[in-house]
Amino acid sequence: MELTWFGHSCFLLKGNRSVLIDPFVLDGEVPKNPDIVAVTHGHADHLGETVTLNRTTVTINEVAKYLASRGLEAVGMNIGGSIEVDGVKFTMTQAIHSAWIEECGLGFAGGGSAGFVIGMNGKRVYHAGDTALFSDMKLIGELWHPDVAILPIGDRFTMGPEEAMIAARYVGAPLVIPMHYNTWPVIEQDPSYFKQALERTTDLKVRVMSPGETIEI
Repeated sequence: MELTWFGHSCFLLKGNRSVLIDPFVLDGEVPKNPDIVAVTHGHADHLGETVTLNRTTVTINEVAKYLASRGLEAVGMNIGGSIEVDGVKFTMTQAIHSAWIEECGLGFAGGGSAGFVIGMNGKRVYHAGDTALFSDMKLIGELWHPDVAILPIGDRFTMGPEEAMIAARYVGAPLVIPMHYNTWPVIEQDPSYFKQALERTTDLKVRVMSPGETIEI
């Protein structure tokens, strides 16, 4: 499976199918022809170009209903559930964060925030979404044994590097990729600190990616 980071929380997984997660890019374009879109929650910097892309979209039930009202083929699910869409398995995990659908104006609840464990081509990728640290991340590791953990490190709106180090230990994925940092000054971080500290104290490896970079997992 190939994994490409486009910045912020936007990733493309490419194997038997192409799955675009949280299609928002501040400076640049998201891929135009994914097979499936996955959205972790309704904030504008994650919902992004979902409506414009007009692809089959997997997301939490309330956001799915909103997207269906915009004409999309939306596949709703909820935390703890698993579904298979076009040969790709999606398991929705807890995330601790707010979830208002900002495109709908004040007071439009988005049902909740989530992460995904996505399985394809014999690999599992955990995309944590926007979240604080929580102890049940241990269960994500124990239940699904992800090969890759994609974790936010930006602080302020999510956990910061110190908490993300604990999250990485809890999940136990051999490869960790930081996300949701340096998009704006308020979430500015030096990912090399996270990489050095985690690799010095664990056997886990950290890959600090550049926007547009692709790796094989």
